[in-house]
Amino acid sequence: MSPAGRAMRTLLFTGPGGAGTSTLATSAAVHAARAGRHTVLLCRQGVRVRGLDAEPGLTVTTVDPQDALENLWTGTADALAAVLPQLTLPPATSVVPMPGTADLGLFAHLGRVEADLVVVDAGPVESATTLVGLSAALRWWLDQLMPPGMRALGAVRTAAVAAGAARRGPVDAALSAVPAVEALLARDRLADPVDTGVVLVAAPRTSAGPALRSVATVLGLHGLRTGAVLSRVLPLGGDDEWTRRRAAEQDAVLTALAEVAPVHRVPELAVAPGDADELAGLLDGLLPEVTGFPVPGPERHEGAWQLTVPLPFAEREAVQLTRWVDDLVLTVGGARRSLRLDPLLRRCEVTGGRLLDPATATARLVVGFRPDPQLWPADLLSAEKRTP
Repeated sequence: MSPAGRAMRTLLFTGPGGAGTSTLATSAAVHAARAGRHTVLLCRQGVRVRGLDAEPGLTVTTVDPQDALENLWTGTADALAAVLPQLTLPPATSVVPMPGTADLGLFAHLGRVEADLVVVDAGPVESATTLVGLSAALRWWLDQLMPPGMRALGAVRTAAVAAGAARRGPVDAALSAVPAVEALLARDRLADPVDTGVVLVAAPRTSAGPALRSVATVLGLHGLRTGAVLSRVLPLGGDDEWTRRRAAEQDAVLTALAEVAPVHRVPELAVAPGDADELAGLLDGLLPEVTGFPVPGPERHEGAWQLTVPLPFAEREAVQLTRWVDDLVLTVGGARRSLRLDPLLRRCEVTGGRLLDPATATARLVVGFRPDPQLWPADLLSAEKRTP
């Protein structure tokens, strides 16, 4: 169970690839359904296992990128056609998918799902990190292209157009798309990281350690904690040199992976599971209840304020920090996220940042703030200075 007795609502499975991520995600979904939880398995590719569609309490949904694009386009095109009748828009069946459509489609599907638990086969780590970062990226672009003030004026303009006091134009077309984006963000199932668990799946090979550490850093940037590592291990019991060397490598890798998260060994099978019962046997009752990091909030520290952002395994030279208006922009490991500051910290100046315990599982960025005299009321600022 997650903190305060809240059951985890979303469980993401991802990994470097080739280690059985889809198989183990399906196994976890079967376990959850058999435990009495209404479960949805959301995947990018169809699952071909006998009896899966007959599992009580389990629904398997495959997200097709083309269908996802057509559904998104239909709603957007209707809104555009209403404000720009002079445009001839192609039908949904003629629209060509753009890069990232599959991730956006999976994100949209995830927001529409109603279930006790959604198990997401998020695919390779590149796709999974894109998925978890989509919400923050969409919010940032929405705020840049359509700031809240402009959106408020849009309501006035819409009323003026309806009354015949103004003509429709490109601005109206842009404003018409805002409600669709806001509705998509409002249904973000990953918005509360405490309700979201992440399980990494990796083969016990030497390359797995650095790969999973990098994934853990990017996930931490987005507020998600790696709660468990599943590794399918070979039953190596021979006494020949190859078996001994392979077993030694396997044990060393599993020890290294335990630094990322608790490791659960899953026996490798000779052939892929053929039915739901064989799938269920893979995890042997294991369904990790893992949760993300609490949402960062300001903390009082020595007469000033600080914000702590978990960045597991981050190195100092890989972290960049900038302030843009009301956002704190963090870049680490090639990934970037914009954190919207709360009202208190928006009225403060950034005094600097320091990475504590770098290259470890507890690595975290601590950002310092102090009140901005131009933005704080004089009496409140005086009280701050008097506070020990």
